This record gives sequence, C-alpha cells and structure tokens, in this order.
Amino acid sequence: MGLIPTALTIAGSDSGGGAGIQADLKTFAAFGVYGTSAITAVTAQNTQAVVAWEPVSPALVVAQIEAVAADIDIHAVKTGMLATPALVEAVANTIAARAFPAVVVDPVMVAKSGDRLLQDAAIDVMKRFLLPRAMVVTPNLPEAEVLSGLTIRTRDDMRAAAVAIYALGAQAVVVKGGHSGGDEIVDLLYDGATFTEFSIARVPTRNTHGTGCTFASAIAASLARGRTLPDAVARAQAYVADAARHALAVGHGHGPLGHFRGGILNE
Repeated sequence: MGLIPTALTIAGSDSGGGAGIQADLKTFAAFGVYGTSAITAVTAQNTQAVVAWEPVSPALVVAQIEAVAADIDIHAVKTGMLATPALVEAVANTIAARAFPAVVVDPVMVAKSGDRLLQDAAIDVMKRFLLPRAMVVTPNLPEAEVLSGLTIRTRDDMRAAAVAIYALGAQAVVVKGGHSGGDEIVDLLYDGATFTEFSIARVPTRNTHGTGCTFASAIAASLARGRTLPDAVARAQAYVADAARHALAVGHGHGPLGHFRGGILNE
C-alpha cells in the first residue's frame, strides 16, 4: 500500500448532495482516504424525492473504472446504485478482471424517499454476478428480505437472512438494523462462521439521507486503511451515528448527514 490510502466508489450521483457519489467522497475524505469515482447514473433529486434519473452507458462506466485503475492503486471499492442489469453485470465483470481488493457492495434498491433506484431485473444479476465478488455486502432490512427471500421481524430472522445472503457468494454480510424499531440499532455481521452484533443508540433525527451510502463507504475507507472487517464495521456504525447526531437541516425532507461535523475516524 502506498502512503495515501485510496478508494473507488462506483455509484450514482445525487444532485441534492446527500447520498450516492457525493456522500461516498465526503466519507472517504473524513477518514483520510483519497476518493475516486465512477458514476453509474445521474439523478435529479433533493431531500424530498427522486424526480428523474438516467443510467450512464455500461461502456462509459467501465471506461471510468479502467481510467482510474490504470493510474491509481485502489485499496478498496464501494458499489452503490447500479440501476440496470447491464450495469450490474459490467461492473461485476470489471471488478473481477481487475481483482480489486476489499469490495464493499451496498445493494441500493430504493432511495430514502421511497423511489426505486434498481430495476427488478437487475436483482437476479446482482445475486449471480456481483455478490460473489464482494468482501462484504451491506443490505438494510428491506434489501435483505429481497436478497434472501425471507421475512425479517426478529434477531433470529436477521441471522437467517445473513446466512442466506452469504450463500450467494459474498465473503461476509452485514444486515443493517436501522429500519427496525426501538431505541437501539443492531447491525449484524456474518462471515460464514461467526455472528457479531454491533449495537448503538438510535439518534433521534429525521435527517438521515445517505446513511446507507455513508455506512458502506465508511467500511470501505477503513478497509483501505488496513483495518479488519469487524473493526471497519464498528467504526462505520460509530461514524454514521456521529454524522446523524450532527445532521444538517438542509431542505424540506430527509436532510443530509453532517459528514464533517463530528469526529474524523482515521486514526
């Protein structure tokens, strides 16, 4: 590894600045990691809704990845919004060909506003081609239900879903508990042998736009810095909570996190 840890985000652009590529690059910077990017889709969105979006051609997405990788050593990769079956397959194939280390897959399906960001036909392609390339996949509860085919209501359900998703080929799974009720959030890591629970107090705020993107990017940033996966998950959980605690009252919907308002966890 060089003197400067680097990470690549392959994701959609959020014109409102709270999620997607914008959140990823802010998170990388907060962790002291140099961020690079390949934009998969352009969205017209704000804190309230996704008004419109269009995918970037698979050829141009691959060209972005190849341009970065040909010049810069990449220590971790995070994928986010991939939108279409063709994009999912192209990104998965490029990741495999480049043999990138520490691939973190955030299986983005729906925006905070409830708008769909992944075509239904792309879900099976994600299972078949992308998840087997992942060091870790980070679904929230609704995404974990889709990927596992299971209903999740209890902690045991989370474990069952993690096992089912792990069987799709990822080296590890983090089922995020933010969509569950209660005053505590429990994120569950499963590596094929061991379940590890990470618990933290829920931050009372409606400004949670970009939490999923930020969580996955924080894991990637810590992995780029040479942290172990359990340590990376713990740091990501703490960072997201801190960013939510310092969330910004921007817009009239779900505002963005305060990526630079709290502690910078790069030590």
